[in-house]
Amino acid sequence: MSRGADGKNAIAIYRGLTKYYPDVKCELDFQTPFQLLVATVLSAQCTDKRVNQVTPKLFKLYPTPKKMAAAKIASVEELIHSTGFFRAKARHLVELSQKLVSDFDGEVPPIQSELIKLPGVGRKTANVVLGHAFNIPGITVDTHFGRLSRRFGWSESQDPVKVEHDVENLIPEKEWTNLSQRMIWHGRRICHSRKPACGACPIAKLCPSYGIGESDKVKALALVKRDEDFR
Repeated sequence: MSRGADGKNAIAIYRGLTKYYPDVKCELDFQTPFQLLVATVLSAQCTDKRVNQVTPKLFKLYPTPKKMAAAKIASVEELIHSTGFFRAKARHLVELSQKLVSDFDGEVPPIQSELIKLPGVGRKTANVVLGHAFNIPGITVDTHFGRLSRRFGWSESQDPVKVEHDVENLIPEKEWTNLSQRMIWHGRRICHSRKPACGACPIAKLCPSYGIGESDKVKALALVKRDEDFR
């Protein structure tokens, strides 16, 4: 945790994000835990928008672990090519499906320690699946979450696991999944990596990093990305 991290200020920041993003949801399209697992694996180094363009055909052909486990890797590669790193991703999807079939009766286990044993699945992916498919609270530390945590003074670490543990001490467990989604939304839309739109930020008065980006309101508003940019 960052020295001097204030739990009350962290809660105030989270309340501000909750007010500004009241109806957050996972921006990956899915209907089952398996589909969310697949989509999250595909989202590595790729936009959710692109993943959502790829998965309808993928899920039509391989809707279950059993179907995906029997797929030819080359066929999966062709379907997911545009998501990047498609060879590794295709191999992981087929292999994790095979493991789901052999070890878990074709079901996605709602347990982090079991999920991270699957090929291509780490803590971030596991927490996305747990939070959005099983309603089990988890903190998803992607690049946006890590960046904002440091800007808010919640953590000084570049290590996602350390960031996760630092923030766990500041925000109630029941809010971890929604916190993760709101942090990701805010990082994508306003608190950008290179030039955050500080002048358009709803929590500017609470943020210890206010002013590192564009402070002029009109100029800042021009930097803000809209929901439709991610659909």
